[in-house]
Amino acid sequence: MTHYVPEGLPGELKHCIGGELVGSVSAKTFDVLDPVSNTPYATAAAGQAEDVDRAVAAARQAFVEGPWPRMLPRARARILNRIADAVEAQDRRLAELETFDTGLPITQALGQAQRAAENFRFFADLVVAQADDTYQVPGRQVNYVHRKPAGVAGLITPWNTPFMLESWKLAPALASGCTVVLKPAEFTPLSASLWAGIFAGAGLPDGVFNLVNGYGEEAGDALVKHPDVPLISFTGETTTGQTIYRNCAAHLKGMSMELGGKSPAIVFADADLDAALDSTLFGVFSLNGERCTAGSRILVERPIYDEFCARYAERAANIVVGDPHDPATEVGALVHPEHYDKVMRYVELGKTEGRLLAGGGRPSGLDSGNYVAPTVFADVPSTARIFQEEIFGPVVALTPFDTEAEALALANDVKYGLAAYLWTTDLARAHTFAQSVEAGMVWLNSHNVRDLRTPFGGVKASGLGHEGGYRSLDFYTHQQAIHVSLGPVHTARFGSGRKGQS
Repeated sequence: MTHYVPEGLPGELKHCIGGELVGSVSAKTFDVLDPVSNTPYATAAAGQAEDVDRAVAAARQAFVEGPWPRMLPRARARILNRIADAVEAQDRRLAELETFDTGLPITQALGQAQRAAENFRFFADLVVAQADDTYQVPGRQVNYVHRKPAGVAGLITPWNTPFMLESWKLAPALASGCTVVLKPAEFTPLSASLWAGIFAGAGLPDGVFNLVNGYGEEAGDALVKHPDVPLISFTGETTTGQTIYRNCAAHLKGMSMELGGKSPAIVFADADLDAALDSTLFGVFSLNGERCTAGSRILVERPIYDEFCARYAERAANIVVGDPHDPATEVGALVHPEHYDKVMRYVELGKTEGRLLAGGGRPSGLDSGNYVAPTVFADVPSTARIFQEEIFGPVVALTPFDTEAEALALANDVKYGLAAYLWTTDLARAHTFAQSVEAGMVWLNSHNVRDLRTPFGGVKASGLGHEGGYRSLDFYTHQQAIHVSLGPVHTARFGSGRKGQS
């Protein structure tokens, strides 16, 4: 296979602090690999605590002294819309770089770039339309809510669809008037390096956006523990989220955490089988299976189980795996050799826990790069590790059920609770079952189609808090209650010496 390398790749990725591109104080760097050749294409500055200190100081100064938090919402919205315009204008370049850095298929990376632009446009609209509450006690009191930005927000983002997920945090944080320090994932820092130029061109004041590259254990840890960062928004796996939770405790920081998932797709015998097949295949194999909301456990009612398994496996075996830059590719290369090794360990484990129907190794003809054939296991018991644990790759477990109660028990029998997908034409069952599933989000007769106005988040080990719509603005702002008296206030006169008077 020809290894495509985009033109104009940077050889060095620096931090952005106070509007300037700088290296680490220590001069430490780390190599960044592309997932097709697994060879370094750039070095990135490896941020340490002193680099985070500089970034937080710049963000704090911009918050305390700069114009951004004090701008009218419409003025901030104009800049956010210019950011969206800039992202849309270079969406193909963004997709090209994202595909090179992550291994995502180019058509899917292009969609993610366009979603990133929409995130900024959505929150530009929302912050202008924001209305806060007023409560009246006629003739006595007016009570109103004064909303103000919370301060410096620490944003820690993952390596799957990095540019889009960065925008998901940056847009509401900036719309709210916060200043930010972004710590992108160390596996995929390339597209994050574009934000500084996009923001400067849109007129965002220096210091409002800051970026520190580095490892989670170093740069991320310093950001979480920094006393001048009152908010941490994190997307990533659950174990890291637990560590962040503990480290935020010392300063009682606000936290929003979207963590891992092992989401079920439940297919009843009365479902539209063709639509369910399309959706459940896309739901686990799109984005190379590297998605937190992947429907990686498919529970199928017994009367249609054998047919579903056969048709599902046939389709999975025909999925096009190959060069991420080829528009025909449906599954590209996994992000990094470490992650590839992890997924392959689960594939081998699955051969002892279920019946292999498709995939099970490296695709034929792809002898190098982080390629895994879409892999389907059937007859997987709920006790199996491939049923219980997040794999985060193109691997799916199929399990039969006989009754609605059994389906619900299987759906809820994991530590995660991010998403669920339900396929049935029985309207009463659809709503009753959906409301009983332990998941933050449920899609009925659909795959993951997002409405940015709705809450996004999970329960159990899948997260803490919600983002999306006004909930995002709530997270990045303080809501201060102000009480105004409209007449005489009758207060008990302590210390007046007048007995019985109140």
